Amino acid sequence: MSAIALTIAGSDPTGAAGIAADLKTFHQAGAVGQAVVTLVSVQSVLGVERVVAVDAALVGAQIAAVVAGGRPGAVK
Repeated sequence: MSAIALTIAGSDPTGAAGIAADLKTFHQAGAVGQAVVTLVSVQSVLGVERVVAVDAALVGAQIAAVVAGGRPGAVK
């Protein structure tokens, strides 16, 4: 069974950072990646246009749901 790695981060639609980049890194390391979203951004390679934070209670609920299915071996 592969190790579980959890990222708690924002979205970057370009894939250069945040959840997308973390999940790619986890996959390359042979881990099963899980993600908790903390913010949603509107951006391109030209820059960030808008950022909307996810409510803290929703972030907490995401974390609780993820760990209920099995505790991750690593958290970033």
